[in-house]
Amino acid sequence: MKRKFLLMTLAAASVISLTESPAYAQKSVAGGSTTAAAGQKIPADPDVKIGKLSNGLTYYIRKNAEPRNRAVLYMALKAGSLMETDAQQGLAHFTEHMAFNGTKDFPKNELINYLQKAGVKFGADLNAYTSFDQTVYQLPIPTDSAELFKNGFRILANWAGHISMLGPDIDGERGVIIEEDRQRGMNAQSRIQKELLPVLLYGSRYAERIPIGKLDILQNFKHEEIRNFYRDWYRPNLQAVIAVGDFDVAAVESLIKENFGKLTNPAKPKPHATYDLADNKEPLVKIVTDKEFPYNVAIAFIRQRHKGDQSTGDLRRGMVISMANAMLGARISELKQKGTAPFVDGQATYGQYQGGLVPGIEAASVLAVTKSGGELAAGLAGVMAEFERAAQFGFTASELDVVKKQSEAANEKANREKDKIASNTFVQAYLKNFMYGAPIVSPDFRYDITKKFLNEITVEEVNAAVKKMLGKENLTIVVQAPEKEKASLPTADQLLAAIRDAGKGLKPYEDNKVNKPLLDKKPLAGKVTNTEKIESIGVTKLTLSNGVVIYLKPTDFKNDQIIFTSYAQGGVSQAEDKDYMAVNYAGNIPGDGIGEFDNPSLRRLLAGTTASAASYLNDLYQGFSGSASPKDLETALQLVYAYATNPRKDPVVFKKNIEEYGIYLQNADDSPENVFNDTVTAVLTSNNVREKKPTMAELNNISLDRSFEFYKSRFADASGQTFIFVGNFDVAAITPMLETYLGGLPANNKAEKFVDRGVRPLSGKNERIVKKGIEDKASVKMFFYNNYNYAPENNIQLSALSDILEFKVLERLREKEGGVYSPNVGVGFEKYPYGNYNLSVSFSCAPANVDKLVNAVLDEIEKIKKTGATADDITKFKAEYRRALEVNMRENNFWLSYLSGKFKNGEDPTSILNTEERLKQVTEASVKSAAATYLSNANYFKAALVPEK
Repeated sequence: MKRKFLLMTLAAASVISLTESPAYAQKSVAGGSTTAAAGQKIPADPDVKIGKLSNGLTYYIRKNAEPRNRAVLYMALKAGSLMETDAQQGLAHFTEHMAFNGTKDFPKNELINYLQKAGVKFGADLNAYTSFDQTVYQLPIPTDSAELFKNGFRILANWAGHISMLGPDIDGERGVIIEEDRQRGMNAQSRIQKELLPVLLYGSRYAERIPIGKLDILQNFKHEEIRNFYRDWYRPNLQAVIAVGDFDVAAVESLIKENFGKLTNPAKPKPHATYDLADNKEPLVKIVTDKEFPYNVAIAFIRQRHKGDQSTGDLRRGMVISMANAMLGARISELKQKGTAPFVDGQATYGQYQGGLVPGIEAASVLAVTKSGGELAAGLAGVMAEFERAAQFGFTASELDVVKKQSEAANEKANREKDKIASNTFVQAYLKNFMYGAPIVSPDFRYDITKKFLNEITVEEVNAAVKKMLGKENLTIVVQAPEKEKASLPTADQLLAAIRDAGKGLKPYEDNKVNKPLLDKKPLAGKVTNTEKIESIGVTKLTLSNGVVIYLKPTDFKNDQIIFTSYAQGGVSQAEDKDYMAVNYAGNIPGDGIGEFDNPSLRRLLAGTTASAASYLNDLYQGFSGSASPKDLETALQLVYAYATNPRKDPVVFKKNIEEYGIYLQNADDSPENVFNDTVTAVLTSNNVREKKPTMAELNNISLDRSFEFYKSRFADASGQTFIFVGNFDVAAITPMLETYLGGLPANNKAEKFVDRGVRPLSGKNERIVKKGIEDKASVKMFFYNNYNYAPENNIQLSALSDILEFKVLERLREKEGGVYSPNVGVGFEKYPYGNYNLSVSFSCAPANVDKLVNAVLDEIEKIKKTGATADDITKFKAEYRRALEVNMRENNFWLSYLSGKFKNGEDPTSILNTEERLKQVTEASVKSAAATYLSNANYFKAALVPEK
């Protein structure tokens, strides 16, 4: 909830999300089409076993060792909301919920209970989703327990054909489904979406079958309706089992046959229809306003059809389109950086319409966000002009060269990591193959064909493709804007004219080549003055002559990855309160470029490398973070040196960023969520000037000069910097580079520390009720906080308390009360600037149920205080903790975060080796004690957002 800096991001997307999970369509539809260039048939991947049982069920099996001792199991169904009758709207999704409410072998909630005891986390691991044309169940599961792994297939089979559908369970789930709709929807975006759907999905069944369904049906349908849906559509000839992981393929095939072979299809199966999207020769325009929507957004879609042939020609065509999109994006970013764009944000892309929602439909999408509603037509024309410029004059050879270098670097990196590909990546490819017939491309073939096409694709080929992206028919324009902008919004005719005339009077793009190196010369290298080893965790510590400390952990978790971070005490805590706003842009300085290189120039300069790095400033620290392939590490270190010694001061970008944040401020209080979050922040920080949202006057007083000087002062002394590197490297081999670029950083040994500026939450019991919004929806947050003795043994007890309270809250509020969809319990604890913890409970619900559900949470807390946790609770917590740690221990990102945290806090980094000892101390009694200590209500804050009326 903290606002570190004015980092502007606009909540606008290039497409309006209509599905809970995007479907990527590749099969053709009837009607006119263009065909891909002829290509060769894509060879089958020899490492995946694809089979079909006699009942029609398809299966995909692949052995894959990443992550170790784990498998990802999916049960996929070619049926979703499109298959529902008028009386069944919402029941495809409802059926998915019922899969977790009792099956033949796992009555009631026993399935979730069983898996949690095995370390599988509900929601994070065990989950499912329903879309228009598919329902997918996912079960990541350990393979080192033969019984558990075997039962994983039993669970999938229970979902496929043995969901109980008991009347009381169906009725009990109605409230949960309604609360899901309340939590995910019932806001400005959902209201706007409902008005736009008939236009975006013009004349199609998709517009009539939104997966969440209709409220009156969900509340009142007869039990037999959902049972009929399950019997009609959950049939093996529409199902697939996908299994990828660290296992024996033959054994898995036997388990699939054993568990799924007896499933049967209906004697008279319903036809499995497919649905299309009608063409519209005349343009469609829809303008929607909402009092709570904060931005002015216009989006144009120009649809056309494409019939793919699943050949290498399709792969090549996809590469050409990706290249064109990358170059279009670069041009628009450059225009924004110059400060001359008639829009605040813009995007122009070509690809599958609505993320592949309707098979065989593609679209050019043009999006513009502007300061005011009156500027939308000009903004949309401005983005469209860049698309037209590319279509009329093409891209340049140098632009394509940059994109090719980026693609080549990515291809080489993927090839070096081909034996480290995560199982879920393969699962997604097989899912697309089952649903839409998308080709399964082996890593080796993808590498070879990509390398071949990168050598062959010319700028002429890309330019020819761009000319075909802007069709003459199937144009749809939608506008979303604040209600107060209604009078100034452009008319439909003005929007159409903006698209129609955008290509007039254009000139070719002028490319600005970069011919300078990132650094004029190498810095004067320092030297390693001391070396230490932390053998038990494989870490080497280097101290350099300028005071920089470096911790190095070589790993083999990835073949082509080195990641790093650093920190030094100080951060913006070094700014006095009276100066805080004036220097508040300092955190944005790294985003403006380096020296004479703006961001577009940096992009060109770094083309062909995998190196990335940047500096950062936060409350207590300043430092760097980055990543690179081993071959590009030197470039990443050069970036670190450049950000420290040669930051960029860009008045044009500064002015643009301040204006953009001003737009946010003008409309921020129209959003109930923004007002609510501001209220919560005010209590949790005692309305401290360093955390509150600036006023327009304060925004206008931010100084680029002072921010720039403050940034430079924070990085003028590297003697306090501690770096941590994790990845595939040899310590001796990279040490000379570290000596040069990190040892060469300026240092004056000031030994600065952060300053505790006294940001604290209000003490005692506090309550805030925010009345804002028009929907029948409430958001509730409950906080318990206090000072804290930060230590590993206390941290694990507090984590156990948080997780176990979440078990209880989920069971009480969702399963028993039926009053919420997805309650969350979270905990945070920190050592600096002062020891403190904050445990929170949050949920959405009906306004009428706020007090009842808050009291239910408090009741569960009191039960834990009185009786502690159950043995099952402790088993679940420990199992989930151990399983998560097993995976994390082989993740570079985990080690980077872990080591950074330990060194920042001055803790023993080998304490991770004693985790099992600390887990043993988590007992029913210890959780009771923790609840009494940390949930004492001494400092308790309840906040609720409810409608205005």
